Amino acid sequence: MDSNHINNLFLRSALTEENPFMSITDVLAWIEDRKKAVFVNIEKIKFADLKEWKLDQHKGNLHHNSGRFFSIEGIEVNTNAGEVKHWCQPIIKQPEIGLLGILTKEIDGILYFLLQAKIEPGNINFVQLAPTLQATESNFKQVHKGNKPEFLEYFINPDQDAVMLNQLQSEQGARFLKKRNRNIIVYTKDKIKERDDFIWLTLGQIKKLMAHDNLVNMDTRTVISGIPYGRYNSDQLALFETYNVKNNENTFSYDLLRSSLDYDSALHSYDEIIGWFTSLKTKYELEVKQKSLFDLKYWDIGEWEISNKNNKYFKIFVANINIENREVRSWQQPLIKPVDDGIIAFIIKKINGIMHLLVQAKLECGNYDVLEMAPSVQCITDSYDASEGLPFLNYVLNASPEQIKLDTLQSEEGGRFYQEQNRNMIIQANEDFPKEIPENYIWMTISQLNMFLKFNNYLNIQSRSLLAAVDFLQKFEFISGDL
Repeated sequence: MDSNHINNLFLRSALTEENPFMSITDVLAWIEDRKKAVFVNIEKIKFADLKEWKLDQHKGNLHHNSGRFFSIEGIEVNTNAGEVKHWCQPIIKQPEIGLLGILTKEIDGILYFLLQAKIEPGNINFVQLAPTLQATESNFKQVHKGNKPEFLEYFINPDQDAVMLNQLQSEQGARFLKKRNRNIIVYTKDKIKERDDFIWLTLGQIKKLMAHDNLVNMDTRTVISGIPYGRYNSDQLALFETYNVKNNENTFSYDLLRSSLDYDSALHSYDEIIGWFTSLKTKYELEVKQKSLFDLKYWDIGEWEISNKNNKYFKIFVANINIENREVRSWQQPLIKPVDDGIIAFIIKKINGIMHLLVQAKLECGNYDVLEMAPSVQCITDSYDASEGLPFLNYVLNASPEQIKLDTLQSEEGGRFYQEQNRNMIIQANEDFPKEIPENYIWMTISQLNMFLKFNNYLNIQSRSLLAAVDFLQKFEFISGDL
């Protein structure tokens, strides 16, 4: 499929909220029905009661008896970045590359995305909108001896002409050790049989649903964050603005759209951004060594959980899990439970007439290549007391209602994390926002961030979560044929 056609299909879908098959109100009611239809039980157990997993003092980790899925390992970290130069912690080690796939279909010129109502053991509200396929390699190779995930055949060896997006993206660098997933979107002309747990939505609807707390799961957000909308010249953008903005009381949505489509008006060139990022990567060092869980300084292993001695960061516990509509209905596994919620925020500002986002180069211990591009602010709430050391946190927390363009709670991935959520915010800077920024920050347009999403290990999952929520549909109307 031609890339221009793909971009146009994505853009039209992003600018379409009307769905003759399912309205936003219908979606919310459908999700409630799916919650009631499936039995879920999560029971915390002692490490001594594990049958499928082992807390192994000899190996110094918590692992599955098969040697597959994932393990909880200990690491010792040394770096020359930030206030803390040395620490120890548990981390998830999962060398497999997971598969996050969304199936799409064109109906009457509009692209629809097939999402599923998926229940994960750690999900807040249990049911969230997930990709068509969300599976680890161990899952789709049936190490668990369960059924194959539905729609797997569309994503394992897809026809290259049907692939609309194909990226390798990282997971949380503070919790996973060099973990990545394949994010893929595949186009089909097949007639898809209706299933109780699956639903067709436009991209505009998915973005609207992200205004609701903990409804669209992290895996859906990371896949759609990489969607390109194409590149448009100034004449095309002027036409678009003329038809769509003059009668629009709120032009903020157009500002976001232009930032996503305009590649020519950015403050910094692509080469300047690469130079900035490369210089920082050569400046900062990251050394990660394996260490036994039983030897981690400031961490305790009890009968029921692994926890920090100061009750900070997160805890690890194990559970018996029963979920009726899964490939395997009953199993055991570890889950990571945060001590506090987090906050992630992009500060945005018009520069040279185009909206820019304040991007941070952030070091995390599980990163593949030392640094990744992160939101302006990314922290957990127990860091608030040290807010003087966190650039722009006070600015975000003290933003006026007029500055707050997005403010929702979004969950982390419920297959590994238990009821973990971050406050997702987009804050528009006032004129008095400081011109001087720390060396590990830079202003970038949305189109520039989308360009870096084409490559591995540039944008972290928190920045992708926020980009996915960028909504172009505030009183917006797509004029057919103008672009």
